[in-house]
Amino acid sequence: MNGRTSHWGRVSLGEVFEILDGRRIPVNSGDRSQRHGTVPYYGATGQVGWIDDFLFDEELVLLGEDGAPFLDFGRPKAYVVKGQSWVNNHAHVLRPPEGTSVAFWKHQLDLVDYRPFVSGTTRLKLPQGPMRQITLTVPPIPEQERIVEALGSYLSRLDESVALLERVQRNLKRYRASVLHAAVTGKLVPTEAELARAEGRDYEPASVLLERILAERRRRWAESGKKGKYEEPAAPDTKGLPELPEGWCWALLDALAEVKGGITKNQRRESSEPLRDVPYLRVANVQRGYLDLTTVATIPATEAEIEDLRLAVGDVLFNEGGDRDKLGRGWVWNGELPTCIHQNHVFRARIYTPDLSPKFLSWHGNTNGQRYFFDEGKQTTNLASINMTKLRGLPVPLPPVAEQARIEEAVDEALSEIDATARQVATNLTRCTRLRQSILKWAFEGKLADQDPADEPAADLLARIKADRAAAAAAPKAPGRGRKKTP
Repeated sequence: MNGRTSHWGRVSLGEVFEILDGRRIPVNSGDRSQRHGTVPYYGATGQVGWIDDFLFDEELVLLGEDGAPFLDFGRPKAYVVKGQSWVNNHAHVLRPPEGTSVAFWKHQLDLVDYRPFVSGTTRLKLPQGPMRQITLTVPPIPEQERIVEALGSYLSRLDESVALLERVQRNLKRYRASVLHAAVTGKLVPTEAELARAEGRDYEPASVLLERILAERRRRWAESGKKGKYEEPAAPDTKGLPELPEGWCWALLDALAEVKGGITKNQRRESSEPLRDVPYLRVANVQRGYLDLTTVATIPATEAEIEDLRLAVGDVLFNEGGDRDKLGRGWVWNGELPTCIHQNHVFRARIYTPDLSPKFLSWHGNTNGQRYFFDEGKQTTNLASINMTKLRGLPVPLPPVAEQARIEEAVDEALSEIDATARQVATNLTRCTRLRQSILKWAFEGKLADQDPADEPAADLLARIKADRAAAAAAPKAPGRGRKKTP
């Protein structure tokens, strides 16, 4: 110990706390639904429901046993409960020594480095044995109270800053959504029709652009060598669709782009051609408005399959499955990898002419188009999906070419500013997390509150705790403070 904490003591958690884990009783959500009450029901990280009876009726510290963020140093692992409570088997129940500050112990348990004490991989667990070995510092009781008071002052102000930054994050998310909504409804920049009138000139309406796209669609079909009669794409049913700005028109995605599914991971290949591993995009890679290429898996495919499914710059990607509110989400492929294909749960829309902005099409799919996907998607027990036929039927608002360019420029500028602000906010939140840890560290190094030589030494406190624990162990077992109610 340093000079500032030489009058402190050090003790293992098992020596200072009475562990009441044996009185915990888990009750599943189905059974709790039949036991309506006003008693809080607690789990690993806080309250998870209500129940009609209590196991404890005192002030206690609860420390996660499993499911707590043990390796996230910026998040709490312990919390305090008061009065009547029921605790399941995902939180350790700790009774602090009488007269000591419960909040002091909670703060110190949040600072512990749990890496030597937890086990498991996907869901870390803090067994009672290793937990008992955690070393804690023990100042005199009056100093504990001064530390808690100082922490309350510092952390409350820090919490206010964090709340403000999180509010800015939410506002940025709403602002982003409003920018994209304005973009695909013709409210972000002056329309081509408005500018043409103001400048006394003609302009090309989207209906002429659509005819040009349809002509290219017919040409590609004719050159494909496909047999049979060419089928014109259906016209959109505009009944129920919002009115578009002057000069815009509605078209189905089928008229604007070739929609194609991807490779199936376990599909049988009758071809004797050799296979080679090639990167391919999965649903996890295709997010709303961006591509997450942190981890790109590979899949064996023939050269013919690779050529058929190879992504090209400007391809618009739509997710086929997932949660219902995520159907159709996606973004534009910009050649991030030299060769890449896509799985069958990611659809590719290859626009027929460069006169339609891939970004505009994706922005529509990620905003107003979500209502179509939500309504047309098929829901199973755990998953929703949209098939290729439904995707081809997505109604798309089509602006004039010059207006698309202005929309894209305005959106890119707005999103660039939003992203820059969001990065700064995230940086400041990280700083707040580090500052919180520093404040806690200073507190338990004796640097946050004053010492008073008149305080009872921690050695006396620890001796009294040890004597009390020994006396309690020797005394006849008293009935528990809580009650177990027979279901």
